[in-house]
Amino acid sequence: MAITAQQVKELRDLTGCGIMDCKKALIECDSDIEKAKDWLREKGMAKAEKKASRVAAEGVVASIISDDKKTGAIVEINIETDFAAATDKFKAFVETIKNQIMNVKPADIDALKASALYNDSSKTVELATKEAIADIGENTSVRRFSMFEVNGNGAITTYIHMGGKVGVLVEFTTGDDAVISTDAFQTFAKNIGMQIAASNPSWVAESEVPQEALDREVEIIKNKALEEGKPEQIIETRIVPGQIKNFYKLNVLLNQEYVKDEDKTIAQYIEATAKELGTEISVARFVRYGLGEGIEKKEEDFAEEVRKQAGL
Repeated sequence: MAITAQQVKELRDLTGCGIMDCKKALIECDSDIEKAKDWLREKGMAKAEKKASRVAAEGVVASIISDDKKTGAIVEINIETDFAAATDKFKAFVETIKNQIMNVKPADIDALKASALYNDSSKTVELATKEAIADIGENTSVRRFSMFEVNGNGAITTYIHMGGKVGVLVEFTTGDDAVISTDAFQTFAKNIGMQIAASNPSWVAESEVPQEALDREVEIIKNKALEEGKPEQIIETRIVPGQIKNFYKLNVLLNQEYVKDEDKTIAQYIEATAKELGTEISVARFVRYGLGEGIEKKEEDFAEEVRKQAGL
C-alpha cells in the first residue's frame, strides 16, 4: 500500500517524530495510523524527539586508527551528563559510530547521519542515534568528525586526553615507513599529540597562516600601541615584528616551545627525532577537538531547583 504525504504529516503531528521515522512506521504498519503510533512508542522515537532539544555538551571525543596506521578518524559525540557518558550503552554507541566512520568513510557529518549502518543496513546513523536517545534516556548527538588518510609514507596517530575531554588526530609524513612501528616513533607521536592537546595551536607552520589572520593581528597590535602613545616608527619597526613573532609562537605548532622541554621548539624536537631515527619526519596536518567547545550550556540554578522541588 502506498504511503501518502498526508498520512506522514498526520502521524508526525500526532507524535512529533521525524518525517522518515513516520514514513517507516506507516510502511511497517500497513498505513494504520494507530498501529504506527504504537510502533513509534515501542521504538522510543516519540520520547527521543522530545529529548532532542535538550542541550548536550558532555560526552566524549573518541578516535579510531586502522591497523596499518594509514587511516584514522576523530569524532565528538555529545550527551547531556557525565553520568550517562560513563554508561555501557553510550560507550557501545560511540564504538558503533567510530567503526561506521572507518568503514563508510562519509564525506561530511550529513553524509554520516544519512549513511546505512555498516553492520545493519536496515538502519541509518540518524535512526540509530534516536534509538540511543530512547535507550539511554538523554539527548545524544554525533556532532562532528574528521578523517585523515595517508598517501605515501607516513602514519596517522591519535592522542586522547582526560578520558575524552580533548582529542587530537595527527598525520605524519616520513621518509621511511619502517620507523612507524618503532617505540621511539610512537613515543614521539604521543608527545606531539600531547603538545597539540595542551597548547592548542591553529596551524602547523607559518606558511599556513592566512594573510587575513596576520593583517587582523597587525591591526590589533598597532591600535593597542597607538592607544598607549607609542611612536609610529617604533610601532612599525619594533613592536609589530616582535608581537607577530610572539603570535607565531603561540599559534603555530612548529614555533611553539615544547611543553616537555622549554629549551626546544617543536621544530627542533622534530628535527632531533628525525636525526635519531635516521629519516625525514614532518607533521602534515592535525585536528584538535575540545569536548563541548562552542556549545552554549544552560546555567543551572541549584538553589532555585531545590526550592521548586520543595514547592517553595
